[in-house]
Order: sequence, then C-alpha cells, then structure tokens
Amino acid sequence: MKIDYGDPIALGQAPVLEASSHSVALVMARFNAPIVAQLRDGARAAWRRHGGRDDRLIEHRVPGAYELPLACRELALRAKFSAVIALGCVIRGDTPHFDYVAGECARGLMNVGLETGVPVIFGVLTVETPAQAQERADPARLDKGGEALEAALEMAQLLQGIRR
Repeated sequence: MKIDYGDPIALGQAPVLEASSHSVALVMARFNAPIVAQLRDGARAAWRRHGGRDDRLIEHRVPGAYELPLACRELALRAKFSAVIALGCVIRGDTPHFDYVAGECARGLMNVGLETGVPVIFGVLTVETPAQAQERADPARLDKGGEALEAALEMAQLLQGIRR
C-alpha cells in the first residue's frame, strides 16, 4: 500500500516498511550498556520483522552518547547506508551534565542528517530515572529500539522515492 503523504486521511498511517533492499548502521553507546542492549534487541527484531538480512544491519559502538554524532557522520559520509540509527541512554542526575550530553547529542545527530542527506535516527533515551529507561528500552513494552528502526526504514523509503 502506497501512502500519499499529502492526503489528510493518510496522516497517522505508516507506510508498509520493507528492509530487504536496505543497509542500516546501528551506532550504540556503551554507557548504560544494559539499556542500550535492549534497544539493540528491539531494533534487530524490527529489522527481521520487516524482511532485513542480518548481514545488512551493521553495528558499531562508541563510549557514550556524546560520541554518537561523530561516528554517525563518518558512517553516513563514507559508507552506503540507507540510514544510520544512534542508540544510547542518558539518565538525569544531580548535575547539569544530562542537559549538555542529551542536548548536544540531539543537535549533533540532527546536523549529521541535514549535512549528509542520510536519515540519522535519534534512538537515544533521555529519561529521568532508570525505571523509565527500562520501560522504554524493553522490546516487550515500549520498544523504542524497534521504533527507531522503523523510523529509519520509513525515512529511507521516503527519501528514495523523493530522489527518483
């Protein structure tokens, strides 16, 4: 089913997603590794659910969320990925560190997508508590990793259609 994004009736409906013709990079922060592992598991499950081959979902790791934009930029510039997904988790603490890391990570990832024309998906949880992170990362609950993968496929398909 092809969705006409100009059709108001179609708003809110996701297009049929297909992964078999795409190659996607997951760039994952090692900080808060158990949460990020759940995000990765959700993304992998969504990849397979939409017909993706395991050898076309490539994983890279960086120390933390602050390092995600640079790695994503290099992958978007130098590799042939349909999309790049940044996965991480920043939990608010007692200092302003959260605001700097989360904000700069988000800005950096947005800039990478705009600069390169490759969809860069913000799959970084920015939460108040570890319990919120757990709920959002768990593939059986809110499955934000799966959502990030599906956003990547949707954007890759949209841009592919626009560029034809």
